[in-house]
Amino acid sequence: MTAPILIIPEGNEGYVVYSDASRQGLGCILMQNGRVVAYASRQLKPHELNYPIHDLELAAVVFVLKIWRHYLYGARREIYTNHKSLKYIFTQKELNLRQWCWLELLKDYTFDIKHHLGKANVVADALSRKPEGMITSLLTNDAYLLRELEKLQIKIILPSERTHLAVLQVTSAIVDKIKARQRDDPELVKMIQKVEEGTTLDFAVQDRILKFRNRLCMLTTPS
Repeated sequence: MTAPILIIPEGNEGYVVYSDASRQGLGCILMQNGRVVAYASRQLKPHELNYPIHDLELAAVVFVLKIWRHYLYGARREIYTNHKSLKYIFTQKELNLRQWCWLELLKDYTFDIKHHLGKANVVADALSRKPEGMITSLLTNDAYLLRELEKLQIKIILPSERTHLAVLQVTSAIVDKIKARQRDDPELVKMIQKVEEGTTLDFAVQDRILKFRNRLCMLTTPS
């Protein structure tokens, strides 16, 4: 992918949300003036696996309102879903207990739920599916999805006609330096040995680094 991907929102207007749910998870995308502000997704919880599809799609809307409350509260917004019946959630006469609870949350916001064809909702749809194999298959075989991602300024690179999915992990260089230098300090080395022998309780070794009550131990001798 190439930058810029996400934008910093300006003002409090122009927000549009696309949400989707599947039997694997919930996915949503927040946009402003046709550009992406944020993505979000999560796996289904064990009890949610038994939800009917209507409740899953409504759960995706609730998920959106909770995580992006600071963007969506206090002004009229549009939320697009590929489940048409959600348009009538506020006028539906028969609701189960779960839906009643969610309805109390929905009433705190001013928004319109609009139907969006599943094929046109490809980005939120991809976020709600299983990662790796399933998304790789979508990116490789669905030219329509590739075009839609390009409209959102997301560039997919397919070297040698193969899709590569990568995870970027940011780590602290300071922590790595402390970890390396701890082995040079005689007092810390003795304490690490005590931890391994189980003769001290306040100290612990986590990820091969010595900690005191969950705090990093610094050097006691000059370098």
